[in-house]
Amino acid sequence: MKKRIITLSAVILLALAPAATIFAQPNPGQNSDGGGVGGGPIGGNAPIGSGMVVLLALGAAYAGKKAYDVQLKK
Repeated sequence: MKKRIITLSAVILLALAPAATIFAQPNPGQNSDGGGVGGGPIGGNAPIGSGMVVLLALGAAYAGKKAYDVQLKK
């Protein structure tokens, strides 16, 4: 009985999953013609290059601290 319930719930989930995407709104970046859902691009044309530099620097600092802590334990 438990196996039937699991199988039935999986079939129902897989049958209803495509229906959930029908109700999704369009991407605001694609409708910038002044329509009801329009608007500028998402993020406001923010550059991501400087953000990547910050993330890489923080990652390197974190890795350096971890390596330093391992050396102290030895």
